[in-house]
Amino acid sequence: MTIEITNESGVEVDETVLLRLTEHNFAELHVSPDADVAILLVDEGAMEALHVQWMDEPGPTDVLSFPMDELRPGTEEAPTPPGLLGDIVLCPQVAETQAQAAKHSTMDELILLTTHGLLHLLGFDHAEPEEEREMFGLQKELIGAFHSRERRRRA
Repeated sequence: MTIEITNESGVEVDETVLLRLTEHNFAELHVSPDADVAILLVDEGAMEALHVQWMDEPGPTDVLSFPMDELRPGTEEAPTPPGLLGDIVLCPQVAETQAQAAKHSTMDELILLTTHGLLHLLGFDHAEPEEEREMFGLQKELIGAFHSRERRRRA
């Protein structure tokens, strides 16, 4: 599994947490250990340019996902085949603003956004109410399990 994390945002981020999170989510979703994903952290200007270019919407956003091989979650018996999952682009400055509004840490917001972006790479969406319930429910489960694992790791 190749998880490439590049921070061009100018904001200090604990990349090892994002790496452990992505490894955890790959395992939970039965994604092949031979799948690749890139996580790019950018500043507001770069995120705004991507948001305009790809979504035709003004202003920076928190996370964008760019799927490549259209991989889907696997099962224990049939994991996702190897392939290029795609790219997750995060904006820590936007995440920080959202974290303050939600009354949690910027890292917690980045964990949420990374998980959200990964689910989009795996074909999940939230355009319809039923899709939103499924995606956000799974997102909550993954993040809860990750936090539990992190607490055990530190104990």
